[in-house]
Amino acid sequence: MLSNLQITDYALIENINIEFKRGLNIITGETGAGKSILIDALGLLLGERASTDIIRKGSKKAIVEGIFNVQSNKKIESLLVDNDIDIEPELIVRREVSLKGSNRCFLNDIPVKLNLIKEAGDLLVDLHGQHEHQSLLRSETHIEVLDEFGGYSELLSEFTHKKNTLISLLSNLRDLQNKVAQLRKKRDLFLFQIKEIDTVNPEAGEDDKLEHELIILENSEQLLEKTTNAFNLLYEGDNPIYDNFGDVQNILVELKKIDNSFAEKCEEADSIMAMLNDIVEFIRDYRDRIDLEPDRLEEMRRRLNAINSLKKKFGGSLNSVLDYREKIGGEVDLADNFSDKINSLKSEIDAARIETGKAAVDLSKQRRITAGKIEKEIVEILSNLGIADAVFKVSFENERVTESTQNYLVIEEKKYKFNSNGYDVVEFLISTNLGESPKQLAKIASGGEISRVMLALKSLLAKNDKLPLLIFDEIDTGVSGRIAQMVGQAIKGLSKFHQLIAITHLPQIASLADHHYGVEKRKIGERIVSTIRELIDDERIEEIAKLLSGEKVTEAGMESAKELINSKN
Repeated sequence: MLSNLQITDYALIENINIEFKRGLNIITGETGAGKSILIDALGLLLGERASTDIIRKGSKKAIVEGIFNVQSNKKIESLLVDNDIDIEPELIVRREVSLKGSNRCFLNDIPVKLNLIKEAGDLLVDLHGQHEHQSLLRSETHIEVLDEFGGYSELLSEFTHKKNTLISLLSNLRDLQNKVAQLRKKRDLFLFQIKEIDTVNPEAGEDDKLEHELIILENSEQLLEKTTNAFNLLYEGDNPIYDNFGDVQNILVELKKIDNSFAEKCEEADSIMAMLNDIVEFIRDYRDRIDLEPDRLEEMRRRLNAINSLKKKFGGSLNSVLDYREKIGGEVDLADNFSDKINSLKSEIDAARIETGKAAVDLSKQRRITAGKIEKEIVEILSNLGIADAVFKVSFENERVTESTQNYLVIEEKKYKFNSNGYDVVEFLISTNLGESPKQLAKIASGGEISRVMLALKSLLAKNDKLPLLIFDEIDTGVSGRIAQMVGQAIKGLSKFHQLIAITHLPQIASLADHHYGVEKRKIGERIVSTIRELIDDERIEEIAKLLSGEKVTEAGMESAKELINSKN
């Protein structure tokens, strides 16, 4: 629920701070006092696009901030976690619009992008502006209302999954068909490049190995000379280290016999002799393996040059050469075996069309069951709202594919168009007069009737609707008298399931408020300012009296207002 709304330097509003409460919050005020500005500011808070025109004259920026109680709102918690924002019992949403054109958005004082503010707003509030109920006149919205009531999210998810699989396969087919046309043009070039690479036929890491071996071969004479010198100094030359150290070792043994303190040094000498043996053996083996063949050296140079030439042409490294060879090999294979691959993909698409069709049928069956429930219950609610002879029908159509298109699903060997909601085209039809056949809402319903149809739908959806706050801006348009009382009772009923904020000009509805707020314009200095405050006791009675009789409040008007309020309690 929305617990606090603060608006600063927004249009005619200088600074207001409103504490909203649970239940039915009613806002009233004269025409032009600023009620619609409140709704516009709330719309901004919930992610609507901003304009610098909203900034109060003489100010640098407009700020709208709302504090929402989000305890137990799992969807909001998930959204915050996904975006690395700490979860608190309250969520602070803030928008700032400056004259410089900057538009800053915050969730719990963390700067975020506008789309995240809008996503959060969609999970917090259902706002129906003064003309928003006209969305019911657009038939494409009807299927969403039906699905919202139905609660068959698993069937919707199943259809979405299969539909996405089909769309992905169709996209792959289009890509493949476009790609093959291009590949056929490049096939000869690819074949030439494959032959060029395969002629060398390099192995992974071969260039590094060759470079290492070349360094050794190019320095083989120097290696032979130096290893021979080292071996002679150690073992085979005149007065070699090996023999001299053997004599030292023998002397240490004799000394140990006289003084045992030489025992440790004898052991160390043994270790040194063992290491000398290892070094001598290694140098001898290395010297014997040195290859002085110039032909082998030249062969390795030619091979390395051939590999380096490929690297320059195909990516700069041997790995890139090998990756490119694999890629163009696959491209040539695709071009040569195009028909097989296309046929295989078409078989997958045919199967996916049937599977998507089955999911669409399952979804449609459940929709029709849900439609039957809605038709009955909407008529009941409309009767309570003063449309006694209403007939409400949910029309279903399925559009067959006639033109040449690939985007279709298959049901019982017939092709049907589909969209994100299945293959049903749903439209609400209504008759508000006895004996008339149900027709499109736009053709049959007046403004007041459309308001009541929306209210009926909201009343029906109230228990299923998870949004904590509903906002209605003059949903009572076009109704009065006894009908206004019925509309008020329906709004009051909704407030049992949601926090509800409603702007109204009807005393019958205002009298039902759990909390009543008055909006008015005041002249402060040389400026006009819109203000809002909660009305209590006599203030509330006077406000309802104004709604009953106009700006001039009489004693009779005050008494009528008291009676109206008391009759609701």
